[in-house]
Amino acid sequence: MAKRIREKAELIKANKETRPYASVRFVRLSPTKAKIVIDQVKGKSYDDAVAILSNMPHDAAAILLKVVKSAGANAEHNKGMNVHDLYLAEVILGSGPVNVYKIYARGKGGMNRIATRTSHIKVVLDSKE
Repeated sequence: MAKRIREKAELIKANKETRPYASVRFVRLSPTKAKIVIDQVKGKSYDDAVAILSNMPHDAAAILLKVVKSAGANAEHNKGMNVHDLYLAEVILGSGPVNVYKIYARGKGGMNRIATRTSHIKVVLDSKE
């Protein structure tokens, strides 16, 4: 049965993320392609990251720009922070499920499968000290 429920609830509440963040899950984008864009903006200030992402030609840049702007809006609206004083503390990239959506028949009973990879992206902002 459940033991120490109140203590566990207090631990979860104490370890809860207090920094503003935004995340997107199940994006139809390969994690290796997203990593190229993420490495360019990790650790930059909010304004620099928005400027860099808005001028990049990659498809991943448009997706990451939306997530960064959403994290900035969360910081401004929910936490009452000024977005110009923030920087990208963490950009977490994870791989999502791999979906096989096309199968091509080949000789001798073989099959070629085309797999679409998905990503989970989380952007955590923090204030400059």
